[in-house]
Amino acid sequence: MPAQIKRLALLFGLFLAIFLTARYFLVPKSFGEYGHYRGLSLTENQSKIPRYAGQAVCQDCHDDLAGLKSSNEHATLSCETCHGPSLIHAENQDSLPFRPSGRDFCLRCHRIHPARPAANVAMINPEEHNAGQQCTDCHNPHSPWENMK
Repeated sequence: MPAQIKRLALLFGLFLAIFLTARYFLVPKSFGEYGHYRGLSLTENQSKIPRYAGQAVCQDCHDDLAGLKSSNEHATLSCETCHGPSLIHAENQDSLPFRPSGRDFCLRCHRIHPARPAANVAMINPEEHNAGQQCTDCHNPHSPWENMK
């Protein structure tokens, strides 16, 4: 057998040993328990504490805002899209949810961006559209085009 083949076989064996050692330490013990998945991920996900209340819970207490929001462009958005996880608020009304403020918050969705289809979301150029003003000076977020100031 030529010397270069021996060296190549030795290198391959060394690579295989390193790979198997790394695999032993890096692959979780429960991997493969349910097919090509990590078995303990089910237990880990079940043990997570819920943070979101859900749209129906918001509508139970805030039916006036839900009715206002249901007939406009934001109708398909969950309340928690803007207000954040609100399960704590749903369980304890003294704990208020996040209240978005500032122009930058609205611009996350409404700034002109080539990757977003303008047909689905109203887009603005913030340098041209009421620069220096807050969005809420003119728009009610729960009904953006109704009762504009």
